[in-house]
Amino acid sequence: MTEERFTFTAGAKRQLSIVAIIGVVLLVVGVVFTMNNAGHHEEEGGHGAVTVESGTLDAAVAVQQEEEHAADDAHAEAEGEHHETAPWLKRLHTNLWLNNVYFTGLAIIGLFFIAIQYAAQAGWSAGMKRIPLAMAHWLPIAGFLMLVSWFFVKSDVFHWTHHDLYVGDHADKILIGKSALWFWPLEAGSFPVFYILRMVVFFGLWYMFFLWIKREMLAEDIEGGVTHWKKARKYSAIFLVVFAVSSSVAAWDWIMSIDPHWFSTMFGWYVFASWWVNGLAAITLIIVILKQNGYLKVVNANHLHDIGKFIFGFSIFWTYIWFSQFLLIYYANIPEETIYFIERLETSQYATVFYVNLIMNFFLPFLLLMTRDAKRHMSFLKLVCPIILVGHWFDFYLMVTPGVMQENGGFGFMEIGMLMIFLAAFLFVTLSNLAKAPLYAKNHPMLQESLHHHI
Repeated sequence: MTEERFTFTAGAKRQLSIVAIIGVVLLVVGVVFTMNNAGHHEEEGGHGAVTVESGTLDAAVAVQQEEEHAADDAHAEAEGEHHETAPWLKRLHTNLWLNNVYFTGLAIIGLFFIAIQYAAQAGWSAGMKRIPLAMAHWLPIAGFLMLVSWFFVKSDVFHWTHHDLYVGDHADKILIGKSALWFWPLEAGSFPVFYILRMVVFFGLWYMFFLWIKREMLAEDIEGGVTHWKKARKYSAIFLVVFAVSSSVAAWDWIMSIDPHWFSTMFGWYVFASWWVNGLAAITLIIVILKQNGYLKVVNANHLHDIGKFIFGFSIFWTYIWFSQFLLIYYANIPEETIYFIERLETSQYATVFYVNLIMNFFLPFLLLMTRDAKRHMSFLKLVCPIILVGHWFDFYLMVTPGVMQENGGFGFMEIGMLMIFLAAFLFVTLSNLAKAPLYAKNHPMLQESLHHHI
């Protein structure tokens, strides 16, 4: 077979530049609006400004809220005289971290998808693996942004980083108990060596396996045979074990520790499920757009059907994890655990997003992809995939923003602008690297199986 290459045209680059510029403009407008509204929110009375449904908070939860925020109040008193982050800057930091985590997920799921195919010795996907490979090129950028941005956002996004929470009469006993997870081998409240070390190691391992698997993928196309395919399979199998551990711990570190008094034993699975179905939607959407522009002739309706089943099935899996976590915590009615959902369900800024999250990530994908034909037609997939991508952005928004901004959060120009900037940068990196190699490996040992794939 002849090679097929994607051309990243000047027009496409110009369109992405326009998206990025619009994103910058919206971000600036959002910052200005937030600065102008800051005084108004202060007049409304801080925590008193939050709107909740009357009678829904029982006394136990109210008491627990007071207890959990007692350390926060003491901390605010200790720091209030010399430092208080402006609301616009805190919201900017929140959005920066949120989009870092979201797009890191797209990149690592690109590598995870490839590893799954190699480890399972799957042949049906041989013609589409270059798309997730291109997405994974964002990993080194994601690692750099995550590490650098952490030092800017840490005091606003991660409450546990404040030294005064670990000393004196107002020391937080819960955080002291967890301190080794972040600060080991140093004392609590110092520099979080263990936390930063994990971040560096995770990204280092992910990028190392990406380079190894990429090297074998490109080599198998040049030399043919099964030698490089077997090496890629070996690296993929090892990576899957590494990813199983690192992705769960990363979820605890980068998201769950935003609410340091709360924990869920299912949280690692929950973040993985969101990353996974989101990554599948991104891969599928890129494939569909490429096919509609005359590329990827080796991909047919049968391949789309298979990846459509992945999206359909794992949307249900995400819902299963979401519902299991919510049901076990909310109906057990243990105040220190239910407060996490109370803040999201009954705070006016997040209640709507809470239900939109379920609609976009379960009900719509479930209903739109239920039939066989829906999974095989590009028009349906082109409709469902953006819904899922936006829906899971809201999912991560609910994981990150309420824990940082509390009742001062919201959704507006700042959120849209930051998302557009990251999206333009991610697509530029993905499409640039997609154009550097053939769209599929003509010498892949299982390409013929893929070409004759039929279901």
